[in-house]
Amino acid sequence: MMSLTLTPSRLRDAWRVPLVAVSLLLLAILLLYWDTGAAMVHIWIRSETFTHAFVVPPIVAWLIWRKRGELAPLQPTPSLWALLPMAGAAVLWWLGDLVNVAAATQSGMAVMLVVSVPLVLGWRVASTLAFPLAFLFFAVPFGEFLTPTLMHWTADVLVASLRLTGIPVYQEGQHLVIPSGRWAVVEACSGIRYLMATFMVGSLFAYLNYHGTRKRLIFVAVSLVLPVLANWVRAYIIVMLGHLSDNQIATGVDHLIYGWIFFGVVILALFFIGARWADPDDAEATEAAAVQQAALRADRPAAAWQPMGLAAIALVVLALPNLGRLQASAEVAPRSVQLSLPDQLGRWQALPQVAPGWEPVFSNATAKLVRDYRGPGGDVVVHIAYFRNQRTGAKLVTSTNRFVTGPRWLIASEGLAASRLDGKSITWRRATLTTTDGTEGAGRPRLTVWRLYWLGGPVAHGDIDAKLIQAWRGVQGEPDDAAAIHLAAAIPDDAAAQQVLAAFVRENFAMLERALAAARASR
Repeated sequence: MMSLTLTPSRLRDAWRVPLVAVSLLLLAILLLYWDTGAAMVHIWIRSETFTHAFVVPPIVAWLIWRKRGELAPLQPTPSLWALLPMAGAAVLWWLGDLVNVAAATQSGMAVMLVVSVPLVLGWRVASTLAFPLAFLFFAVPFGEFLTPTLMHWTADVLVASLRLTGIPVYQEGQHLVIPSGRWAVVEACSGIRYLMATFMVGSLFAYLNYHGTRKRLIFVAVSLVLPVLANWVRAYIIVMLGHLSDNQIATGVDHLIYGWIFFGVVILALFFIGARWADPDDAEATEAAAVQQAALRADRPAAAWQPMGLAAIALVVLALPNLGRLQASAEVAPRSVQLSLPDQLGRWQALPQVAPGWEPVFSNATAKLVRDYRGPGGDVVVHIAYFRNQRTGAKLVTSTNRFVTGPRWLIASEGLAASRLDGKSITWRRATLTTTDGTEGAGRPRLTVWRLYWLGGPVAHGDIDAKLIQAWRGVQGEPDDAAAIHLAAAIPDDAAAQQVLAAFVRENFAMLERALAAARASR
């Protein structure tokens, strides 16, 4: 009943200490996790997919300012229970830091910033600011893992559309050949940029124009589906423009210009149609007034020490994950690694040199080794990229590490391959590569590649499995030494190449493991 007697001046006084406390806590989080925030900004700068994130902080500030009328009558009531999600965010950041998963560390930091509000100001204030706080997560550069899937969908839909219109298509992975020329579905054609931008803007549009949850969810769902469909149409239009003009238009810079113009028209149409069902502003004002009155009757004033006390406790909790990083900061530069393989591996003899050609893309490895072995059935090239003291820009598992890059090599197919070894089966990630030379599949160079992650002992073929193993080993205090093993056979027949690689693994995998264990011991 005390809140019923609060005057406007007393309400302003009740807000003064909590606002100072939450401001200090937010500033402390930004300072403690400065490296994480700086890494996010660096991604915004280098990746066009996440350039839109620059506008997220000012939009969040504007959305909170719009709520000032609803917040004014509320009584800030700190919540001790909010320490639980705050601690969970710290653990998430710590685990992400152990295995250098930027999405985990950056998401953890975003959760810390969001949970600071209910911790110091209370859940009623947080619920009033639910959307502005949730909107902050659009600043986290997450979702790039969808790019390969979107590229695959775009290529398949494009091939089907061209064939439906009577144009013959030869497809090999993301590369297409039609009578008028060759086309490739590259990362810029995936539509990931359209998807991210439309999802953010569509969510904001739905929040500002609709009051019902159902209408908002429907519009957000449309904003997720529409850019994917629009990107398929855009890709088809671009190829058809090039085909019908004998590749005079839509093949250079105008390719991108036409794409963005089409995308802009589609999005404007989406918002124009969506605005027809916008709810009137007075409904929101009435709803907000009811919420304010209920909150005014229910809230109890908090003691002056509570906001500062909880902010101080949260600061201690958030500082704990940084202690391990500060302790390990003296060993940032990786020490040298001695990595070698013998000239003779069973029936396989090393050649004097490796012919130039394909090489997997694993940047900033601590050590690399490439050897070409000749044996029964054909040659096998061994590529090993070894990592120690992994960190941002130099880690085993990341979206920038891949089988191929550049215009010459392309992935014709991907999958898994199993090899039997000492009564157990080891699963490798497999890719069949070919070159962009020529227009026919027959007679073109082909390369069958197997990949496996060695994680200081355990092995894994998947990125997620590798990250989980690395996290568990990090929790146990084990070194983060790890390596990517690539085996390549340049044999035109895929089945024959698989047999050669399986034979090589069966005879020599134990030697590869011993070589990696010796490299791990070279400290």
